[in-house]
Amino acid sequence: MIDGVAVRPLKRIADERGEVRHMLRRDDPHFKGFGEIYFSTAKPGFVKGWHLHKKMTLNYAVVAGKIHLCLFDAREKSKTRGEFQEMTLGGENYALVTVPPGVWNGFEADGDQEAIVANCSDVPHDPVEIVRAAPFVKDIPNRWRAKVGR
Repeated sequence: MIDGVAVRPLKRIADERGEVRHMLRRDDPHFKGFGEIYFSTAKPGFVKGWHLHKKMTLNYAVVAGKIHLCLFDAREKSKTRGEFQEMTLGGENYALVTVPPGVWNGFEADGDQEAIVANCSDVPHDPVEIVRAAPFVKDIPNRWRAKVGR
């Protein structure tokens, strides 16, 4: 596992009416602070990545559908530099994935339905602090299933 990345199973409370899905509380020991919450959708057949944040910590939870999430540690002083990590999130694997600054990340829908990913970041989005790379760049290993990226 990449240093600083954490996967925490999340609580789901279900009854005949539907579900409540927990994500993050301000009194969780891993909560760093509130920057913003946004939702990103992923359509089947497309890759959303690569990108990394210089300052922002990401907290991903998949609220609909499933994704194939890929992470790559390119941080110079990291003890896991060069490690690649991947996982499927959503559906029965409802979890919070924390991605620290400096870790490349990207995702694609897993399956044939659009996925919705919630992110509760610790700082507001700032276009100056994000770095982007093409999904199929040679310097970052990948196991993308889709053939098209952005």
